[in-house]
Amino acid sequence: MSLLYTPTTLGVLALQNRMVMAPMTRGRAPGNIPNALMVDYYAQRGTAGLIITEGVSPSPNGLGYARIPGIFSQAQVEGWKATTEAVHKEGAKIFLQIMHSGRISHPLNMPAGSRVIAPSAVAASGETYTDAEGMKPFPVPEAMTLEDINATAAEYVQAAKNAVAAGFDGIELHGANGYLLEQFLRPNSNLRTDSYGGSIENRARFVLEVLNAVIAAIGKERVGIRLSPFGVFNDMPLYDSMEEDYTWLAQQLNFAAPAYIHLVDHSSMGAPIVPDSMKATFRNTFKGTLILSGGYDAGRAERDLAEGKGDLIAIGMGFLANPDLVKRWKTGAPLNAPDKETLYTPGPKGYTDYPVLRGNECRDL
Repeated sequence: MSLLYTPTTLGVLALQNRMVMAPMTRGRAPGNIPNALMVDYYAQRGTAGLIITEGVSPSPNGLGYARIPGIFSQAQVEGWKATTEAVHKEGAKIFLQIMHSGRISHPLNMPAGSRVIAPSAVAASGETYTDAEGMKPFPVPEAMTLEDINATAAEYVQAAKNAVAAGFDGIELHGANGYLLEQFLRPNSNLRTDSYGGSIENRARFVLEVLNAVIAAIGKERVGIRLSPFGVFNDMPLYDSMEEDYTWLAQQLNFAAPAYIHLVDHSSMGAPIVPDSMKATFRNTFKGTLILSGGYDAGRAERDLAEGKGDLIAIGMGFLANPDLVKRWKTGAPLNAPDKETLYTPGPKGYTDYPVLRGNECRDL
């Protein structure tokens, strides 16, 4: 019996299957406000059990990339309502991923008066794209004061409340891939000497404070968190005590009891392999739902579910290029290949125009 396509639950939520559309930055929100094109994009993929949106900023300071949406203004809340309604009509549940970019940002991608902030004044290596001037080096961020830390935590809480007001079933805190929460966790980007730096207990303090505050605001059944142990994206190099640190974090997350942990494994894209021992630690330590992601095809997804390695399987590029991925996997139909040239470009091309199956044929949307 297939587990992948059978209904299940995520806390109090009923999911129509165990396939999760992973969060993927798409850059289709000019002015940082969700729009009708985005409604179509998410609704097309509404046969997933759970959709996790692209990273959505909780504040102007968190808007790191060109044309990413926010959840801090009333216009943004209103803009998202059409998406959540459309997705629910298709049967999926939808969580909003709250992503503060921290130092992975540039002033040219941010509104006037915004600040590039991070745990410490350490620039990330590399460059980022801006619509105004093309590729630009990452700037040196401002080191966050205690006032900044408290204010930013409050922004996460308000963002979570706004997400619920917009009709989302919950939120995912983006604690992975080199963004603000992970910048606190990692010793290369967190050089602080106060209670938010040094030991893993201190480096994880902000993450756990945000998590607990969001849980207090909207309920633990509405909150998940994404982590990338052994991930190196956005200048997050490996370090000796990483497995020990994330083991400690897994224990603390079990105490906090969010609805799920979403583990990232980008080894299929060339990142370091996440050791099986690390995944097993989260599986054995955390009593909530475990979502696994990273290079899955239908066969491996089915095997990992059957072996109890995870409870849900998140798929990124597969859903990006195949709105009807559930049907294609279930029937063994061929898959569309993603158009890498249009991953982040404005407009419908490479976004809402991927063909779907009709019987044994494909048709354009």
